Amino acid sequence: MRDMQSPQGGYYSSLDADSEGEEGKYYVWTPAEVKALLREDDYAVFARRYGLDRGANFEGHWHLHVFHTRAELAREFSLDESEIEQLDQRARSKLLEARGQRIAPGRDDKILTSWNGLMIRGMAIAGRHLDAPDWIASAERALYFTHATLWKDGRLLATSKGDRAHLNAYLDDYVYLIDALLELLQVRWRERDLSFAIELAEVVLKHFQDPQGGFFFTSDDHETLIQRPRPNHDDSTPSGNGIAAKVLGRLGHLLGESRYLLAAENTLKAIWSEIQSMPHGHASLLLALEESLFPLQTVVIRGAQHATADWQALATRPYAPRRLTVTIPETAGSLPGLLGERVPRGETVAYVCSGHTCGTPVTDIDSFKTQLTDTETKDMP
Repeated sequence: MRDMQSPQGGYYSSLDADSEGEEGKYYVWTPAEVKALLREDDYAVFARRYGLDRGANFEGHWHLHVFHTRAELAREFSLDESEIEQLDQRARSKLLEARGQRIAPGRDDKILTSWNGLMIRGMAIAGRHLDAPDWIASAERALYFTHATLWKDGRLLATSKGDRAHLNAYLDDYVYLIDALLELLQVRWRERDLSFAIELAEVVLKHFQDPQGGFFFTSDDHETLIQRPRPNHDDSTPSGNGIAAKVLGRLGHLLGESRYLLAAENTLKAIWSEIQSMPHGHASLLLALEESLFPLQTVVIRGAQHATADWQALATRPYAPRRLTVTIPETAGSLPGLLGERVPRGETVAYVCSGHTCGTPVTDIDSFKTQLTDTETKDMP
């Protein structure tokens, strides 16, 4: 957020590993450098916490990371944990200020739609589980930038730098962004985000779909290439087809949209032989396959915000990777697909479904807990 998010909201691409011709020089320390910055008592605690009392761990220098918890240090140095925390923050601030005087690594400040989709998703998940609203706000800023700058005339652009956004977007750009939108919708409801996800999905079906199943990397109106690839294998980023199969399956179950579900299923069928021959190279498709064989749990909560907060936390905070939860205000108007049937009832109501099978709508939180537990464990592999 400090170094890699633009003032406009988009996340930059990368930082160099080296500065002044040396890898890691900007980030590493020596005990002598740290001693010169800290009081003696502070250094003793800081060195224990971050390993300066151990041998060098990066080419004769120290790359700092935590070796001892604050609780452990409080016992060792006969201090309160609050004192350790204050000392830690004080010391880190001094090191950060000193590091700011160094020559920083170069930064690639182009903004890629696909990588922003990955970052928005990651920030939304982390913000939800760790109760970090500033991380969620960061993700929202990046999404706003993407929609305002890289969504033009109903299509995505792939990259932006300065005042220029250009290049037809690829499959990864679309499906990574849908994945990010679905995660943000689990944090807070925005009807425009759902509408954007649906718009993106419709472009994927119309312009990227292979009639034999799966999706091409480029759209049907992209510049002509020698070969039109259909990416299946995970590389440094997830397979576009794997993420497409997952998000179309999730959107399909949430909305009751059979076209999305069929496209997800046909993707898995078309690439099945490759998954079998090298499963370790197709992790994204395997995750989509798992959600196809053992259906996704979708939870829709309706009610006033003050009344639904505990229900939302109950569904979204635990580790439940095959659950998709949206909490929709009772005042929300016309909703697409099955969501239009998830009407408010009383102060709060929850609709819990596993695949195409739904339980009875529940209006008390104890029954809600029971339904979550039952559908969580049912048909698990």
